[in-house]
Amino acid sequence: MANLPLHHDFTGKVVVVTGAGGVLCGDMARAYAYAGAKVAALDLNEAAVKKLADELKAEGYVCEGYKANVLELEALEAVHQQVLADLGPCDILVNGAGGNNPRATTDNEYQHEAKEGQKTFFDLDSSGVDFVFKLNFQGTLLPTQVFAKDMVERKCGNILNISSMNAYTPLTKIPAYSGAKAAISNFTQWLATHFAGTGIRCNAIAPGFIVSNQNRALLFNPDGTPTARSNKILNGTPMGRFADSEELLGGMFFLTDDVAASAITGVILPIDCGFAAYSGV
Repeated sequence: MANLPLHHDFTGKVVVVTGAGGVLCGDMARAYAYAGAKVAALDLNEAAVKKLADELKAEGYVCEGYKANVLELEALEAVHQQVLADLGPCDILVNGAGGNNPRATTDNEYQHEAKEGQKTFFDLDSSGVDFVFKLNFQGTLLPTQVFAKDMVERKCGNILNISSMNAYTPLTKIPAYSGAKAAISNFTQWLATHFAGTGIRCNAIAPGFIVSNQNRALLFNPDGTPTARSNKILNGTPMGRFADSEELLGGMFFLTDDVAASAITGVILPIDCGFAAYSGV
């Protein structure tokens, strides 16, 4: 029992993280660097990933920041060549780029509650819906087409996608985002099957509600008390709290560890304090 996977060591692994200019994926990139990996941090926000890379280098870790649009195949191919030259072939790909758009969101949970001037289902902007699906689905598919080539050639590697607990049961107000994340879960299983004979494993984590600077105003009132929507969320969460961003890292490490999760592929792991498991009664 000497090889019990009590410690995740990614020394020498090249890890590519898209969306690394954001808080959650930036934390993921940082965690891999702390675990010994050589990290390629990709984001459309070049300043953010360059800052992350500079901070990690100053701490003695290996990280390079690259400007990348996950919706442009040629741009991704160019970044791939840079990563190969700087760090080497990709061992682990974390498809973290994604998000929602206000144009694809309704103002009310229910149509019968809509008031004049509010955005209803019938007012959803098709271009906004299209953007959400492209950003989440194609923003996962295209980087995989580019970086998984390294893994196929060497018959090993890991792909980690970012789904969501709303892929299990859609949330009100965000039909496009819920649908897009459901597509990510489906695509994760498709990739796991497609690459099964190549030595590549593909899994996903499905984060629940996490408090961040982006959604803090939606979840909490100025006096720090939960908003009405927050109370509904917490009342439907068995653990009675929001998840912390750092609580995603254990699942991320586990699924991409070739010792700890060697027989696991096609899995979508909820990290949501029990939200997806609760029926409401």
